[in-house]
Amino acid sequence: MIRLDNISKQNGHQILFIDASMGLQKGEKVGLVGPNGAGKSTLFRMITDQEQPDDGQVAIDTGMKIGYFSQDVGEMSGQSAVAAVMDGVGPVSALATEMAQLEAAMADPDQADAFDAIIERYGEVQARFEELDGYSVEARAREVLAGLSFSQERMDGDVGLLSGGWKMRVALARILLMRPDGMLLDEPSNHLDLESLIWLEAFLKNYDGALLMTSHDRAFMNRIINKVVEIDGGSLITYSGDLDFYDQQRALTEAQRQAQYERQQAMLAKEIKFIERFKARASHAAQVQSRVKKLDKIERVEAPRRRQTVQFDFRSPPRSGDDVLNLRDVHKRYGSQSIYAGLDFKVRRKERWAVLGANGAGKSTLLKLVAGDTTPDEGSVTIGASVRMGYFAQHSMDLLDGEETIFESLEGSFPQAGQGALRTLAGCFGFSGDDVEKPCRVLSGGEKARLVMAKMLFDPPNLLVLDEPTNHLDMATKEMLVAALADFEGTMLFVSHDRHFLGALSNRVLELTPDGIHQYGGGYSEYVARTGQEAPGLHPGG
Repeated sequence: MIRLDNISKQNGHQILFIDASMGLQKGEKVGLVGPNGAGKSTLFRMITDQEQPDDGQVAIDTGMKIGYFSQDVGEMSGQSAVAAVMDGVGPVSALATEMAQLEAAMADPDQADAFDAIIERYGEVQARFEELDGYSVEARAREVLAGLSFSQERMDGDVGLLSGGWKMRVALARILLMRPDGMLLDEPSNHLDLESLIWLEAFLKNYDGALLMTSHDRAFMNRIINKVVEIDGGSLITYSGDLDFYDQQRALTEAQRQAQYERQQAMLAKEIKFIERFKARASHAAQVQSRVKKLDKIERVEAPRRRQTVQFDFRSPPRSGDDVLNLRDVHKRYGSQSIYAGLDFKVRRKERWAVLGANGAGKSTLLKLVAGDTTPDEGSVTIGASVRMGYFAQHSMDLLDGEETIFESLEGSFPQAGQGALRTLAGCFGFSGDDVEKPCRVLSGGEKARLVMAKMLFDPPNLLVLDEPTNHLDMATKEMLVAALADFEGTMLFVSHDRHFLGALSNRVLELTPDGIHQYGGGYSEYVARTGQEAPGLHPGG
């Protein structure tokens, strides 16, 4: 269906692809992997004809319909979310809008003179609408939006008033409703809560077209894909299987290449030693010459490129008292909406609470109450003795000074720390070499999140309150963060939609549901095993 044959592509001085090839067939679900900046988005743009390869060709079956979801959603306003989604299917949305206008005109006494003409036009429009199966398209559009956690009110509201994250969901819903022959999804899991992620996972599993996707969410990608294409040093390497299989194969290939490289290096050293030793002796001239020729002809094995993974070692936080947090009879309302009515919740030292709940259940509100960002209407929030809190929220990233460089920002927070220690810290969080000289204003969401996290963890607090800490983080940084937090000796209270993060780090679960608040001893994996669901409000297995 889609083939890339020997493509080469250069962006400025950076070579992205050299004679790279891959194919994508109907029914294949492919995960595209590679470090940031390797060319994943460029690959998508070449398939959709937004960019051309410098060499080679991109071949797509005639008549094949491709839906492409990217992080750049463009301008949306002046229509409802449901109409914006239906727009992806073609003229159905325009016909629905005209029908609504004609219905209003029929009821308008000022237009009584034109009543016959209006009725006639309405009949034409309605017939065309039915021909295109318009009524079922709208129902399907609403079903997709509901799956992505839209309320009826939000579906019918002006799409222009939505936040960036909700507009992303509208753009994603548009592609899903199209049901194209091929889908290219660039980070569809960003900005989704756990319930939406699980719904999308089921939708994509049942999709029978060709799928090529990137995602920083390992669990999400692993459950959908049956093939991995890796961008590695300008090549496209295909592995059949999921990410776990890819990791094993890659490690195996790397070990074989390393052994091959070492064997060749030993052989070369032996030959060079012989040449050096006997090159001055006339009696050995013929042997020396033949060995020199042999060395010239040998194709050198390259040493495998080591993936740079830097581990972050936590300093031990100061010990807190055994009672870390106590919320007593907490009430909290926003306008007419009651979020908490008499919440009692205690956190003891070394507990790691994952907070689960559907959109609007009050997860972020709980973290804000604990952090002192908001106050309860009634009741008390008590922080225990010797507790030092570190709070990571989505707005933390807005507090960075745009004019400072990454290094200046770190230095301002830790004036006593040496340059070497701060460079090491920056390296652990993905800022190597000259990256530390970038001003904060040019950083992406992911880079800002990494910088804020680095500042919070360098001199670690003994209570970490984290609201979606893995949003915007790539897989490698997430792995580093999970490994670092696994050894953290303090207490944690966090919200996350990343199931790998939830499973690896929680030892308690607080579940917020419309019918009450439930506490579970044991972490997220035990919660899933006990409830038969991966998120509150989902039916077992659904």
